[in-house]
Amino acid sequence: MRHSDLLIIVPAYNEGEGIRGVLADMRRHIPDADFVVVNDGSTDATAFEAAAAGATVLSLSCNLGIGGAVQTGYRYAAEHGYRYAVQMDGDGQHPPEELDRLRLALAREGADMVVGSRFLERQGFQSSHARRMGIALLAGLLTRLLGRRVTDPTSGFRLCGPAAIALFAAEYPTDYPEVEALVQLDNEGLRSVEVPVVMRERLTGKSSISAFKSVYYMCKVTLAVLIAKTRKKKWSVRYEA
Repeated sequence: MRHSDLLIIVPAYNEGEGIRGVLADMRRHIPDADFVVVNDGSTDATAFEAAAAGATVLSLSCNLGIGGAVQTGYRYAAEHGYRYAVQMDGDGQHPPEELDRLRLALAREGADMVVGSRFLERQGFQSSHARRMGIALLAGLLTRLLGRRVTDPTSGFRLCGPAAIALFAAEYPTDYPEVEALVQLDNEGLRSVEVPVVMRERLTGKSSISAFKSVYYMCKVTLAVLIAKTRKKKWSVRYEA
């Protein structure tokens, strides 16, 4: 049952160790929101711990990856009439107290999506040197393709308004969703902006992306972005104002 106009979407894979604490922190700072945890085929106690924390839990029968998990959250948001939806990681990297910056920007800028950027003010956790280099290369590519400055294209801390929710519920990138979604929005004539946020290191677990995988990722995501940019407008975005 919907109690708010704002939904927090938390994609989670094997985050059972820390998900309860992460959700409790979110609730303390965002008391006016509803929460849905998309349990992406976890093999640990993620679903149990999230439900124990009071979140609605959508458990996928197998691991779809971040794109499938996030789209599941957007479909839930669209089907239940949420006006705003926020993506936040289940590992605690996105401090919930930073959400106010995104909310203010969405209202002030009239954008369809606001992205929290680690690199506009370069405070807080900045990721490893190798990843920063990769992010900078992708940021430069997207800046040229979209005709506006992009600094943190891989940030998963995002606030969407009605049009973006409708779009992502209908179609959402699967392989490299954070980066490709920026191109998808632009192709549809929708607008995204960045605001500075201070992120932190993940509280539990570790990333599955090795140095080799990072290079592989960079090559494939660059090709995916170039292909995505050539696509014509596909969806007629419709939503209730």
